[in-house]
Parts: sequence; C-alpha cells; structure tokens
Amino acid sequence: MLKFVQSFFVKSAVEPADYPASAYPEFAFAGRSNVGKSTLINLITDHHGLAKTSGHPGKTRLLNFFLIRYKTDESETQGFLQLTDLPGYGFAEVSQNEQEKWRKMIGKYFEQRTQLRSIVVLVDIRHSADKKDIQLLEILRLRNIDHCVVATKSDKIPKTKIVKTVQNLAKELGLRQEPIFAVSALKNTGFEALLSWIQTKLT
Repeated sequence: MLKFVQSFFVKSAVEPADYPASAYPEFAFAGRSNVGKSTLINLITDHHGLAKTSGHPGKTRLLNFFLIRYKTDESETQGFLQLTDLPGYGFAEVSQNEQEKWRKMIGKYFEQRTQLRSIVVLVDIRHSADKKDIQLLEILRLRNIDHCVVATKSDKIPKTKIVKTVQNLAKELGLRQEPIFAVSALKNTGFEALLSWIQTKLT
C-alpha cells in the first residue's frame, strides 16, 4: 500500500517559467471549484492545511505544487512524487475573462509540464455529469493524458446506491477504461483504491 509520509508546499505559479524544477512524477488534481480538491489532497497526505481550502469557490487562481515523500508497505520502496492542485473551474461568479485565463493556464500546463504522469479529475457524486467535466475529460483523451475520476462526497448518498451511482456517472462522463473511485472525506473512505492506482503509475 502506498503511503505519503512527508509532504511540503513548494510554490504557486501561473506561467511555465515559474513552475518548480522537478525530476519526480507529477499527479495533478482538477475539478470544479467546490468539489473538494484541496480537501482530498490534505486527506491523502494526512497533512491538514497543506492545500488551502476556501469558503469562496473560484478564489484559487494559481497552480499549487506540493512535494511528497512516499513509501510502500510491500517492498519498503521509498521515493518522491509531486502533486499539483489546479485552479477550480465552473464557478458562476467567475467572469468569462477569468475562465479564459484558466483555459490558457491549464493548456500550458498540459503541454509543457513534462513530469506530468496523470490527472485526477474530481466530480461530485450527488450530481449528474457536468458539461465542463465532460469537456475536460475529452481534452485529456485528445491529448492522450492518463487520468482517473474521483467521485467525492460519497457519504452524502446511501451506501446501497453508491455502486449504481458510480456506474451511471461513468457512462455520463464517457469513461472507457479509466477508473472511477467513490471517496468520502468526512468518513475517510475510498482513498485506498486511489492510492493504489497512483502507485501503479510510479513504475
């Protein structure tokens, strides 16, 4: 089992020239502004406050980079990876101009961040697939960028409905072979599958 044993905030950036230098595989977290990206990063790193959460969705306009030291239980392998918290999208109060800035910022990141290994796309399990999530997944497929989907807030629906809801979401999002994981930050469940998936991408 993959475990994150140390985590550090590295820096925030907008332009590629400001990205931190790194020789480690990088995993970026993307999703709507209120879907819980920062909360997920804090939970899987067991580092409260590592990624700043905001009560005002859409406030974060930067790419935030984190360095993680990990180890695995099976082989006692140790190493480093990076996580990147991408700015949220789709918040109604953000202007069209700001949305265009987001698209350009993310486009540059996808094109120029050679360390990028995979994208973790977060969606809210309580809602049908959003068109902006579908558009992002289409972009990732067109660019041939590896990715998975995390359905957050699974504690908000009955346990008996989780499997069916996830199956429906996968169809609505147009997922093919890409995995989708149901997680709950409140109950701290579902993270093992995500961490196992990340582990498979490290070799």
